[in-house]
Amino acid sequence: MSDSAYALFWMAVAAVLLIAALLFTPLSARAETTRVVPGSRAEVQLSYAPVVQKAAPAVVNVYSKRVVKESPSPFSNDPFFQRFFGDRFSFGVPRERVQQSLGSGVIVRGDGIIVTNNHVVAEGDSFTVALADRREFDAELVLADERTDLAVLRIDPKGETLPAITFKDSDAVEVGDLVLAIGNPFGVGQTVTSGIVSALARTQVGVSDYQFFIQTDAAVNPGNSGGALVTMDGQLIGINTAIFSRSGGSIGIGFAIPANMVRSVVEFAVDGGTVKRPWLGASLQPVTSDLAESLGLDRPGGALVQNVYPGGPADKAGLRTGDVIRAVDGRDVFDPQSVRYRVATKAEGARMEVSYVRGGRTGTARLSLQLPPEDPPRNVTELSGRNPFSGATVGNLSPAFADELRIDTLATGVVVLRVQRGSPAQRIGVRPGDIIISIDEDEVGDTAELQKLIATPRGQWEFKIKRGDEIFSASVRG
Repeated sequence: MSDSAYALFWMAVAAVLLIAALLFTPLSARAETTRVVPGSRAEVQLSYAPVVQKAAPAVVNVYSKRVVKESPSPFSNDPFFQRFFGDRFSFGVPRERVQQSLGSGVIVRGDGIIVTNNHVVAEGDSFTVALADRREFDAELVLADERTDLAVLRIDPKGETLPAITFKDSDAVEVGDLVLAIGNPFGVGQTVTSGIVSALARTQVGVSDYQFFIQTDAAVNPGNSGGALVTMDGQLIGINTAIFSRSGGSIGIGFAIPANMVRSVVEFAVDGGTVKRPWLGASLQPVTSDLAESLGLDRPGGALVQNVYPGGPADKAGLRTGDVIRAVDGRDVFDPQSVRYRVATKAEGARMEVSYVRGGRTGTARLSLQLPPEDPPRNVTELSGRNPFSGATVGNLSPAFADELRIDTLATGVVVLRVQRGSPAQRIGVRPGDIIISIDEDEVGDTAELQKLIATPRGQWEFKIKRGDEIFSASVRG
């Protein structure tokens, strides 16, 4: 057979095979490719759709509304015109304007319990929740916790079980895990972005009192606040709450409140709507490189026990001043914020194991956590009379009251709560949060003692005030 005839023969064979394949292939298979749902972690990386289908129905939009009154005159609230012209420029009826903010939320219970960020609902008068299927419900604010920047809403689904996301143990998450952020950025509608867990235990973000965040590079933008950060099994590991940005948009540095903290706040809301967190009973400070060297430690990190409250959980467990806490419940801690987070996720009466270093040796303390006591009673008192502190409202510090005021829970003495405008206390520079230490070398132990001291007329008043970590001395004429 010649070369040309040989080539024609195989071309004919190929044509026959192609025709046979077309004849015996079903039309539906030729028209479209059958979609295969991923069935394993490796396969799910090919498409996030199954995860989105599971989690997205539980992510909602949260609308917060507040009615504010605006003066029709631009001079009505101007101090200059008020001082010289009184109410002459305050004409007309104040106009009402509705301020509205938008954020995201997550349904965590099928009976209508929704968690979002506190800053989404802060100062709101009424709230509306829009589900993924576009149904809208009026919502009730059950709990607002400014310290964690979390809030819990409740809607009435009329007996229907709503789609809800299951909490995942956020301590089980690892850097590098794939995650999805679901929310409503810029109000454009529900949006899904993908990324990884970039870092864990971020404690220098400055968003809330309990700084301990999951960092992700999944795009988080304004409007995403309160939305879900989910893993590839569709479970909730965090509530998106903040971003680091110089422009207002995402640059791949987003932060989420861990699910373990979210779960504890939801439990408080369901159990009665009041947050009651246990305390360690000790004040802590970071262990820097210099401090680690002076203590003979192999590396910086951890939390140094500065003071221990007598009879508190740390004291009863045997922790002492100078101990360096290195781990809580088997998990490393690198600073005081990490320790506070671990304590805050526990319930009253819970047990906690603390690993510490003392004098170069390691030890373990087992704490039984309790609520901070209010001893002495706060005894809030408004000061009056002819004295420099007239116009100030003060109270006795206790661990419970100090925690409420967000100051060192081991602080003692009398704290200034409010200062009236134009009062003698304001004129001498007293501010809320100041702790009055002494008057004329007499230490101020409680409000009753302070009242006795200021009741005595003096030609010269000398006093000391603690403000933050500094102590100020001042002298004023009587």
